[in-house]
Amino acid sequence: MATKKAKVAAETEAVLRVYEAGYHIASSVKEDELESIVGGIRSIIEKAGGIFIAEGAPVLTKLAYTMYQSEKGKRIAHDRGYFGWIKFESPTTLAKDLSDALQKNKEIIRSMVFVTLREDTRAKFRVAPVREVKRGEAKAVARSEEEAVPVSEEKLDKALETLTE
Repeated sequence: MATKKAKVAAETEAVLRVYEAGYHIASSVKEDELESIVGGIRSIIEKAGGIFIAEGAPVLTKLAYTMYQSEKGKRIAHDRGYFGWIKFESPTTLAKDLSDALQKNKEIIRSMVFVTLREDTRAKFRVAPVREVKRGEAKAVARSEEEAVPVSEEKLDKALETLTE
């Protein structure tokens, strides 16, 4: 019976999957300390036999909503955070271990580890098509729509008086 459990455990560890870990680091962390935090995340992945695929360095962003974190009995509000991500391939057991380690880290406000695809899955921004109008065409259109009507000087003076009043 013990051999079946060991065999199942060995097979589970042998299965490699592609994961992505996304995280928000508190904005109170200094920029020169970011690399040590991200290095800690990388070392957890490396120790478990993970293979790095891609990484997004942490960038300070405004959060969509305020996140709260409990620290020393106080509730701290965060409206900004350094968002970063790491995509890697690893044994299935690493996902839970990494998730637990990220949740225990006091500098990390929020994190998520999930299964993903090896391919580039980032959203591509599309720019709306812009109709280009040349200056000469715009002026020609405006002039062709206007009709030349003779205006007397009396009407012009009267219009100017009403505007300046």
